[in-house]
Amino acid sequence: MAEAAMAKGAVPAKLSPGYRRYALMILVLGYTSSHVDRNIMGILLEPIKAELLLSDTQLGFLSGIAFAIFYATLGIPIALVADRGNRRNIIAWAIAIWSGMTALCGLAGNFWQLALARIGVGVGEAGSSPPSHSMIADMYGPDERASAMAVYSLGVYLGVMIGFLIGGWVAVWYGWRSAFFVVGLPGLLLALLVRFTLVEPERGGADGMAPEKADTPLNIKTGFGLVREGSRHLWHTAAARHVVCGVTITSFVGYGGVMWGPAFLIRTHGMSIGEVSTFLAIIVGVIGGLGAYIGGHMTDRLARKDERWNTWVVAWAKMLVVPFIAAFYLMDNTPAFYLGTYPVSILWVLYVPISFLGAFYLGPSFAMIQTLTPPAKRALASAVMLFILNIIGLGFGPQFVGILSDFFNHTMGMGNQSLRWALFGTSLLNLWAAAHYFLAGHYLKKSSSAGHRA
Repeated sequence: MAEAAMAKGAVPAKLSPGYRRYALMILVLGYTSSHVDRNIMGILLEPIKAELLLSDTQLGFLSGIAFAIFYATLGIPIALVADRGNRRNIIAWAIAIWSGMTALCGLAGNFWQLALARIGVGVGEAGSSPPSHSMIADMYGPDERASAMAVYSLGVYLGVMIGFLIGGWVAVWYGWRSAFFVVGLPGLLLALLVRFTLVEPERGGADGMAPEKADTPLNIKTGFGLVREGSRHLWHTAAARHVVCGVTITSFVGYGGVMWGPAFLIRTHGMSIGEVSTFLAIIVGVIGGLGAYIGGHMTDRLARKDERWNTWVVAWAKMLVVPFIAAFYLMDNTPAFYLGTYPVSILWVLYVPISFLGAFYLGPSFAMIQTLTPPAKRALASAVMLFILNIIGLGFGPQFVGILSDFFNHTMGMGNQSLRWALFGTSLLNLWAAAHYFLAGHYLKKSSSAGHRA
């Protein structure tokens, strides 16, 4: 049991509070960079579609499967190395690769060239999150971990904000190709910052556990064995199993919405790229980031009284957000109020609670997987979780919305309304995700009462 030897609130040796905050900030910047490069496709889909003459199914492939299949699959072997090697160096190389490949997207002249560049972005990003999760878990104890992971998760919302805001306006002024150069190249400097200013934390130090050393060499045979063991751990630990299911369904809905949301607003409601990029960047970046932080902080506070709140906070957020999402996709573009003489659509008002509540899940979900896993296997557990949620969520979420939109358009003649109904249908899956988070809390309580993890 991972928690057996935990010293609650332990601080890793030789890591000052100031350094821990600095290291977490750098890892947040890395995660932000990854989501800038990953999500910039969302705001650029329409100009790319117009220039390269692509279908929604092809755009879904570029924004989903082309990236996710390599991102998710390579994350597992990289995590095996990270659990035995230097996680800091792996993260630095990963940032350098995805940043360079993002810049190359701006040189693509056709669908396949852009697909290959997007695959390269996925290859680079495969080496970021699992070792980052593991490092954070070794810097912050169990009673601080959800908050630390929530801070790390701010990278999602900061990345979407920067990608949409900078990517959208650079595309308006200089074209979509320039947007890839502008957001990609600065990541090379960040890679150097990671490599030369961070240190490798002691494994298990934040849990008051002695460092665990691998006693078998890493090769293909032992690698497959470790992956089977890690997968079996997540499946047979009931609470972890339901967290993985919940975060996967949430990601399926979320990635589809993030990638296709701008296109929906442009096509269905006639908004400009500049308007969409500005409002989405502000709401997702500020309100979503606030939601991620508050969700993690609230989870840590409530879970001290009843550990079921480690997942129930997310479950209730999923339940509460569904009516707002339904209204967002079904409402007309009617102004709600005026900023001076500028009419502001009620859609943006509805998007505030969607971004706030929708951001609650990341920190608590990542923290629970780390807490329920022994320190020496945390990067692997994170990679297995990310493999599942990214293949299904990131890979098939945008692809499913694109296919469904084309189906509604070609077979039912919905035209610009096809994307509205494709997004609305997938949004209802949030209720399914909430059920898994409620069940995860149930098994946490059950295993606690029995004195062991289910």
